[in-house]
Amino acid sequence: MSDEATAISIDSEADTAGRLVWYLRGVWAAFSVPGLLLASAHIGFAGLAKEAGLTLVQTVFMTGTVWALPANVVLIGGILSGASLPAAAFAVALSSVRLMPMVVALVPELKGPRTSKWFLYFLSHFVAVTSWVLAMERLGGIPREMRTSYYAGLGPTLVLFNMIVVAVVFLLADSLPPAVAAALFLLTPMYFLMSLWGSARERAGHVAMVLGLVLGPAFHLIWPGFDLLLAGLIGGGGAYIFHHMTRKRAAR
Repeated sequence: MSDEATAISIDSEADTAGRLVWYLRGVWAAFSVPGLLLASAHIGFAGLAKEAGLTLVQTVFMTGTVWALPANVVLIGGILSGASLPAAAFAVALSSVRLMPMVVALVPELKGPRTSKWFLYFLSHFVAVTSWVLAMERLGGIPREMRTSYYAGLGPTLVLFNMIVVAVVFLLADSLPPAVAAALFLLTPMYFLMSLWGSARERAGHVAMVLGLVLGPAFHLIWPGFDLLLAGLIGGGGAYIFHHMTRKRAAR
């Protein structure tokens, strides 16, 4: 074997070892405090799914495919209300649209010089608030060519771990006090709110969250079926106007 071929072989082995290291670091990151909070919220979801009459297989399948917890709750709400399949699917789609900006922000950070588009499409399935916050906080310190390996460890591990949690809790749900399940379920929105507030890069993000917190309950009383949609549109629009005015004032 020539010296050039030997050098290529050594570089390939080093690259593989490096990817494995970053993959395992991503797996380990899934068991951080945010990941455990998400798992605790899925305890409540498993109890809710059982109360709705879903089977173990259906509940675990929803966790792995729909993945985002709010979308799963919306789907169960549609089942309990007797909504048709197209109506429930539409509600889940509307709930999941909020993840699109996260995917748009995260994927360019993951993309390396040799990253396959199909692999990025695959990884985008695992984008939810917890994985997005963890990734955006840490990707800056990871070599660009290793970022997909890191997220491949983080995202799928979160999904798989929560599928296991849901399966175990579903089987033990009858022995879990309802108050405990409800309390655990509320940990996730509290964590989401604190994480998004802390990770907001501009003041407009804080304005959007404050407007959403104020307008959400108000619209729920006025127009329950469209409360989240209206709060999102008006709150997001107000935050955009605030951001635009702030930039104009700074440019003067």
